[in-house]
Amino acid sequence: MVQGLVGLGLGLVGAPIATLVAPELMPGLLLCTAALLPLLQLARNRQEIDWRGLAWALPARIPGTVLGVWLVSLFTVRQLSVAVGVMVLAAVLVTRHTVTVPITPTTLVGAGIISGVTSTATSIGGPPIAILYQHRSPVQIRSTLAVYFVLGAVFSLIGLGVSGQLEARQVWLAALLVPFLLAGLWLSGRVGRHVSPLRIRNIMLLVCAASALTLLVRSLAG
Repeated sequence: MVQGLVGLGLGLVGAPIATLVAPELMPGLLLCTAALLPLLQLARNRQEIDWRGLAWALPARIPGTVLGVWLVSLFTVRQLSVAVGVMVLAAVLVTRHTVTVPITPTTLVGAGIISGVTSTATSIGGPPIAILYQHRSPVQIRSTLAVYFVLGAVFSLIGLGVSGQLEARQVWLAALLVPFLLAGLWLSGRVGRHVSPLRIRNIMLLVCAASALTLLVRSLAG
């Protein structure tokens, strides 16, 4: 419901619960649902996808992923997680109150690279793109992020499959969760009719901040 409303949030809500209940199903289960839910969103809202922006941001995620792999080899996961958490919180605070970042090829490439780094190093790749698009219409935010998340999840699933780390039961369980994803998506549509674009923007920034805080707490708690 959260991701259907603001464009991201499935990982924030689902990952901690899935990790506590059945850690052996991670990350395959969540990646499968992370690919399924955006596809369902696109079936509902696909008319306002910013394909031009994606054409800049998605290819930039590739060098960002390579850079993320290199950083993982230099620093510990805890160090990277703390750095990313602080960076996302700072970006939320700055863009919420003072700075409006224009959507240009330069900022899109930058957000794509940062997203590739943070996704590879910490599994949180949505906030850099979401913060950049925060002043666009809620429909465009959701649909553009949906395409971005689908392709990102597919890349990750292919990698897990090639390396033998994706199990069939993870895929089947994700399929069993489809009715609940549909229910959450339906609820988000009902709730969204009564929520203003400004409030949706604030909720999106809150989800980004919550992702960063979760990352910080998890890292500092060890």
